[in-house]
Amino acid sequence: MEKILQITEHFQNVETTREHNGYYYSVGRALTIVILGSICGLRNPSQIHQWASHQKILSFLDEYFNITSVPCYSWLLSLLRIIDPKSLNQCFIKWAQTLLPKSLENLTISFDGKTIRSTGKMDSYKEALHIVSAHIAELGLTIGQKTVEGKSNEIPAVRELIELLDISGCVVVADALNCQKKTAKAIIEGGADYLLNVKDNQETLKKDIEDYIQDADLRQSMDNSATLEKNRGRIERRTAFTTNDVEWLSNKKEWESLSCIGGINRQVTDKKGTTSNEWHYYISSRQLTAEELLKYARNEWSVETMHWLLDVHFCEDSSRAEDANIQQNLNIVRKMALNSVKDYKSKTNSKRPLSKIMLDCLIECEFLLEVLGKSP
Repeated sequence: MEKILQITEHFQNVETTREHNGYYYSVGRALTIVILGSICGLRNPSQIHQWASHQKILSFLDEYFNITSVPCYSWLLSLLRIIDPKSLNQCFIKWAQTLLPKSLENLTISFDGKTIRSTGKMDSYKEALHIVSAHIAELGLTIGQKTVEGKSNEIPAVRELIELLDISGCVVVADALNCQKKTAKAIIEGGADYLLNVKDNQETLKKDIEDYIQDADLRQSMDNSATLEKNRGRIERRTAFTTNDVEWLSNKKEWESLSCIGGINRQVTDKKGTTSNEWHYYISSRQLTAEELLKYARNEWSVETMHWLLDVHFCEDSSRAEDANIQQNLNIVRKMALNSVKDYKSKTNSKRPLSKIMLDCLIECEFLLEVLGKSP
């Protein structure tokens, strides 16, 4: 019963945007229903309400969660609307910590933002909702998020998340947008190392690294490693180069604890035999080998996998919720659902896809209990 209590009790005291004394229905019970329905892969409140109203599910909710009734659909939406997303996010962060190992040493935390595209077309939103997430690549778990107005506000949001989360011992990876001196400093102050992609927004730094790595004589003295992948007729070769010789960098002192620079050459040959060739450049506070650079740089994209799952499994980009609170709260709950299934897969060494595990939860309530950590 422990994990069932964990996933529900962490959210019983969530705050609301206006006073609510539980008259008609409690926020905690409504939230529990939405969380459980999302773990079953249900895409929106309408589907969740229909599922929870079925007599079989009502009996299940009564037996294991002490939920004896389900609110009408309009009242379920009203309760989702008054839940304070900031408070729910704080509860989510605390709950996510219970899924993590004692030490996060050498794990990769990837920060990236995702825009809920449908909100950009609604009159009720000034700008499309943009949500920045922190994701642990090796575990497939999202550990925190922050909503901002537009992608341009992502940079300070990442710093706020870094200060909010325990990142000690990790390697923080981020795209070129977040290759910022203040962000690098915040990561070091948080007890982690950074690996940042350098592009034209740091023009001088990029040119210095590019000139060094593109010098054939200098490149021969660098550590190097390569990988080759074949997938659906496409061949991708990634070759990495790293060096700890960084004292010559003109603005090295401006970047907190900068200890390594590197580059990755990515060559992709498609089915037609056409080959593309591109370079990516990096700075890091950790003295990385070329093999480590390949690993951590690849892990940067793990958060994109989570974003893809939100779109594919929950059709988030097509969500029609006009209220920003509902959109944000559903986004958090969906990440909870993905975390729960990922945690189950990890603990059971299951090879089944997330979609099939979610479908199994929908078909059999007993299996939903297994995912929650309790045998029926």
